[in-house]
Amino acid sequence: MTISTPMLNLKNTGKVKIKLYTTEDKDTWDTFVRSSKNATFLLYRDFIEYHRDRFKDYSLLFYIDNKLVAILPGHIVDKVYYSHMGLTYGGLIMSQDTTASQVLMIFEYLTVTFRHQGIRKIIYKSIPHIYHRQPAEEDLYALFRYKAYLSSRGISSTVYNWDRVTYSDSRKNGLKKANKNNIKILINSNLVNFWNIVDKNLKNQYNKKPVHSLEEITYLQEKFPDNIKLYTAVDKDDSILGGCLTFETDKVVHAQYTAATEEGKNQGAIDLVIDHIINIACSNKKIFDYGISTEDNGYYLNESLIYQKEGFGARATVYDTYTIDL
Repeated sequence: MTISTPMLNLKNTGKVKIKLYTTEDKDTWDTFVRSSKNATFLLYRDFIEYHRDRFKDYSLLFYIDNKLVAILPGHIVDKVYYSHMGLTYGGLIMSQDTTASQVLMIFEYLTVTFRHQGIRKIIYKSIPHIYHRQPAEEDLYALFRYKAYLSSRGISSTVYNWDRVTYSDSRKNGLKKANKNNIKILINSNLVNFWNIVDKNLKNQYNKKPVHSLEEITYLQEKFPDNIKLYTAVDKDDSILGGCLTFETDKVVHAQYTAATEEGKNQGAIDLVIDHIINIACSNKKIFDYGISTEDNGYYLNESLIYQKEGFGARATVYDTYTIDL
C-alpha cells in the first residue's frame, strides 16, 4: 500500500514514493537490510516481529524514481511515530548508494506526510555508529535540519579490539579468582538455567523483568543461531555460575544480558566470561559493546555498573533518541 502524500515543490529532486510495509514486502525488506550500510540482524523482519502482538507495525519503504533507497521500522501510538519502541535502535536503514540529498528528501516527504496524517511527533532511535558497515550518519544531519532535539542519551561501554585499554586491578583480581576456582566457559548451554539467574537478579536488584521472555529469546536464538550466543561460566560439576548472552553482528559483539549467582559473583565468574568474549569470541570482530549503564532516558548513571565495565577498558559510546515535533 502506497501512502498518500501531499504535493511538494522541491528543487532538483526525483519522484519520491512512500510505501507502507506489508508481509508481501518481507523478502524485499530483508534483502535491503542484508546489503545496507548500517543495519544489523535486529532489523530483519523475523526479529522486528517477534513481539508483533505488542506493536502495530507501521514500517515504511522509501523509493526515489522507483528505486528503493531507504527503509524505516516503526509503529504509531497516540499520534506519535516511533522508530521503534521494541528495538534497541531502529532509525533509517540506507543502501550504500543512498546520498545525503536523498535522505533530506525522505525527511521532507516524511514530515509533511505525517503532518498531513495528523501525526504529532516522530521519536527516532538512531543506529549507533559502531554498527555501521560504512559511514551512515546522513540521518543525523537530516534530523538537525528538521529541528530534531536530543530527547534521550544512553551511555554504553565499548572496547575497540585494535586499541585496548588495560584492565583495572579489580578485573585482574577477578580473573585470578576465577582461574583459581577452576571455572570454565561453555557456549550455548543452559539457556533455561541462565534465564532463571537473569530473571532473579533483575527482580532482586531493580524489581524488573527481562525485556525478552524465555520463550521470546529461545525463538530469536533459533531464528538467528549465528548472531545470538550464550557464554556460561560453570564450576567443576558443570553447575552454572553466570553468563553472558550476546548479540553478534559483522563488526560487534554486544552483551545483551549478563548475570551471575551470588557464588558466581564471589568466584569471578563474570570476569572470566567477559574476558573470554573479548579475547576469544570477539577476536575476529572489531568491537565488544558491553551495554548501557543508564536509566531514566540517560539522566541516571549507574556508577557501580559502569565502573565494572570500564574495568575491562571499555569507554563510552552513546545510544541516542531524537524527537521531531510536528
